[in-house]
Amino acid sequence: MIEIPRLPLAEWIDDGLDVLTNQFATATKLVSGVMENGIDGAVELLMWPPPWATILVLALIAWRLAGMRTAILALLGFGLLWNLGLWEPTLQTLVMVLIATLIAVVIGTPLGMLAALSSNAYRVIFPVLDLMQTMPAFVYLIPAIPFFGLGPVAAVFSTVIFAMPPAIRLTTLGIRQVPADLIEAADAFGSTRWQKLVKVQLPLAVPTIMAGINQTIMLALSMVVIAAMIGAQGLGGEVWRAIQRNEAGMGFEAGIAVVVLAMVLDQITQGIARGKPGTAS
Repeated sequence: MIEIPRLPLAEWIDDGLDVLTNQFATATKLVSGVMENGIDGAVELLMWPPPWATILVLALIAWRLAGMRTAILALLGFGLLWNLGLWEPTLQTLVMVLIATLIAVVIGTPLGMLAALSSNAYRVIFPVLDLMQTMPAFVYLIPAIPFFGLGPVAAVFSTVIFAMPPAIRLTTLGIRQVPADLIEAADAFGSTRWQKLVKVQLPLAVPTIMAGINQTIMLALSMVVIAAMIGAQGLGGEVWRAIQRNEAGMGFEAGIAVVVLAMVLDQITQGIARGKPGTAS
């Protein structure tokens, strides 16, 4: 029986990561230090006021962006988490999710625009997105460790990679769904490609782009919880400790906190997409 040589794919990947780690070690250490200080500073800033004051501010923001019902949800939900002793982990998770989402959107939105405007870019980007979305989430934790070490920075890095595809996909979809007659009208008025994008396509694509940001936030929240395995704190750390200690009650409390945070963020992003004023219900 003829034996087919085994393809040394794992060795190639390991060697590639070693080369990248050695080449960019200084840069990744610098980025890691700056980002970790930023995360810690943001958490300390949110922890500085009394929890009730921060909860009132968050409820006010929810009211202005998404309406009274979301404000009440934020007030009652965050009040419950404070009562359960999960206030600091909740803020840690919120900060990591918002930072990861911001980075994912900053990178993903231009890539989505490029894929929408260029067929060649579309053919390159979307197969990569298919690979990213079918890869098990735990795999993204592995390359984050040699670059950034254990801790919240590696968690944010892996979260960005995991949560970015919806931002790219829905940005592309939103721009491509703009009615052709509006594009033809813009062409008739002599608009350049950039003017069509900024003044016609992007404004009409905003609801779809916001749906992509919404999905990015939800994926970031789920990944930040998984990233507790590599030293990320927050609600994921509470879930991980509950698993290690086999404390079901503690795990369910942390899980409820994740659900509350997800519901509030979901409602706020939907409110922004609707564009309703703070008096909306």
